[in-house]
Amino acid sequence: MSASDNLGSDDIATLLREAENWPPELKARAVELVRQQTSTVRRVWYCQRGRDCDGQPHEGADYPHARGNQWPPRGNDWLTWFIRSGRGFGKTRSAAEWVRYISNKVGRIAMVGRRGVDVRLTMVEGESGLEFVCQNAGIPYTWRPSTREFIFEETGARVYGFSGEEPDSLRGPQFHAAWIDEPAHIDLIEEVWDNLLFGLRLPGLPGGAKVIVTGTPTPIPFIKNLSQNPRTRLVTGSTYDNLSNLDPTFRQAILDAYEGTHKGQQELYGEILMELKDSLWKLDMISYADPMPDRSEMDRVVVSIDPAGSVGQKSDETGIIAVGIIGRIGYVMADITGKYSPEGWARAAIELHEDLRADAIVAEKNFGGDMVRSNLEHYMEASGRHARIIITTASRSKELRAEPIVGLYEQGRIMHARGLVKLEEEMLGWVPGKGKSPNRVDSLVHGFTELFRSSTPGAVARPVMRRLTTNGVFGNPKRPGARSIFDPR
Repeated sequence: MSASDNLGSDDIATLLREAENWPPELKARAVELVRQQTSTVRRVWYCQRGRDCDGQPHEGADYPHARGNQWPPRGNDWLTWFIRSGRGFGKTRSAAEWVRYISNKVGRIAMVGRRGVDVRLTMVEGESGLEFVCQNAGIPYTWRPSTREFIFEETGARVYGFSGEEPDSLRGPQFHAAWIDEPAHIDLIEEVWDNLLFGLRLPGLPGGAKVIVTGTPTPIPFIKNLSQNPRTRLVTGSTYDNLSNLDPTFRQAILDAYEGTHKGQQELYGEILMELKDSLWKLDMISYADPMPDRSEMDRVVVSIDPAGSVGQKSDETGIIAVGIIGRIGYVMADITGKYSPEGWARAAIELHEDLRADAIVAEKNFGGDMVRSNLEHYMEASGRHARIIITTASRSKELRAEPIVGLYEQGRIMHARGLVKLEEEMLGWVPGKGKSPNRVDSLVHGFTELFRSSTPGAVARPVMRRLTTNGVFGNPKRPGARSIFDPR
């Protein structure tokens, strides 16, 4: 498509008359061409309010335009402008507008997409690509898909498209600047990057050649290294930054899919998810229950405690997780892990027990089991509350106890409520034998071991079940007829 031809009034009238019989797509392009040629005011992207602007329409720029976090980095001593953000933030628009802006200063720019089709459908012809920003600003251009060549007609500047699948194609050509989109999804990104940098040797921009990189991150070494490079200016942002400009259907779909999930930290907020190579849990093991079943549907619910070994600012958190089961499917219902005093975690666990009408509180004896029972008893006696306590004695290492539960995740037999981001971060970041004890994970394992013990191969713990009331008599008024003692030994 070319938008460089100057049309007279008769030409415009003829074009619009003939376009009435054209297919809708061609008709729309014709109308847009006319709009470009008849526009007397060009829309700016960087408004006069500068970086303090929120991008909303105002006098002098009565249309959506750049927010402060969509402006280029300050200064000239940077090589890479890395926009690492959630979906819908406006990454593509920011990059396309910057490319258009520097086309007034330099003549040769590279654009690299995951594949050739991504260059065309996202970077050029996409809803926020080069075609759109030129049309929006009333700037004539020519796009040649067959050669992946985009030409700004007024300045003659050219943008050359490359596929990330062909890194060798970047050997030889020279450029003033470049745009790489979604590098985390380019399998050969290291080769692409190396070859591109060798070609960024044409002067013209203040401080030297520049690269803008846009993408939603994944925890690959390239993304981590680029984010930490001293010559990188990292901009992070979320889907919410641009929510008012997003299509309502897209907005609702992406929020429904990711809000309150660990992956939402990546897809909505642009954060790098730390899934360690040797961790037992992997991101694709985590599934969500939409909606979470009601308590009345659960066969059993327990609140599991992994108490901190000390009290103080430097002490560990006390893991408190609520889990339930329906048939052969387990559900992670709540996580109220935190730094508590002994009375504080006893109160929190028993209140959660009451809120969920749980069947029991589960804790491990090996680490403070007597203390756990004593602490809960003391609080219940003082508050007049009741809960059945199950104390388990671990007979295997943390890793061996966790493996059967990991196996349940692999089988798709455990579902999470949304909003358990900290628990999921700990699961993905725990490598057995390294780092401090994972309080949330330990609590999770205790709880599901209790719920699945009848179907989980191998004795991962030796549970001793006791029912307690404030007067010291074993019994549970909320669950008459329950077993008073269970000891598989």
